[in-house]
Amino acid sequence: MSISASPITAMPPSDRSRVRRAAERAHYDQATVHAIVDAAWVCHVAFNDGDHVVCIPTASWRVGDTLYVHGSNGSRMMKRLAEGAPACVTITHVDGLVMARSAFSHSMNYRSVVVHGRFSAVPEDAKAAVLDALMDHMAPGRREHARAPDESELKATTVLGIPLLEAAAKIRNWGPRDKDEDLALPVWAGVLPLREQRLPPVDEPGFDGPVPAYVSRWTD
Repeated sequence: MSISASPITAMPPSDRSRVRRAAERAHYDQATVHAIVDAAWVCHVAFNDGDHVVCIPTASWRVGDTLYVHGSNGSRMMKRLAEGAPACVTITHVDGLVMARSAFSHSMNYRSVVVHGRFSAVPEDAKAAVLDALMDHMAPGRREHARAPDESELKATTVLGIPLLEAAAKIRNWGPRDKDEDLALPVWAGVLPLREQRLPPVDEPGFDGPVPAYVSRWTD
């Protein structure tokens, strides 16, 4: 997904979410934040586990203005976050390597979101619907085919949500910006683009039924 660079489109939701370094890359509007979150499969959650500050990657998805994660009830991260520990969530997509004429001016093109706040546990009677949304995020239509979690599986799973109210996006999507005195150097400059690529599905042995549309369309 491509998001064009533009001036700051809204005010930061809080002082700690305000982008200070390269502030011209900041976006605080809901549409930009949501688009970057929705393009991600994984987020990184930083928190204090009581003894250390840790940062753990985990699957993530969005419903409305909330970002969700899930895990085992016994997970250290799930326990601490469910207790209300302050958290910082990050998502990053690298879109290209920016090759400047000088080593100092090299950069990357990227889209990122940083979220501050606290997670809260999803009530038992709402877990199934939120986890259905995870299936929809992975592949729309998948939840109609896969077996739904049973009661014991739901009880063994903690689902947490953090509001996307204190969130900031940061985007860079342009070429190198060399110093004037470097422009005449005989050095190639430009961008080496990167993208996530969908590869053909790999069937699990033993299945001989019809292939669902969301599988056959995976690489479209």
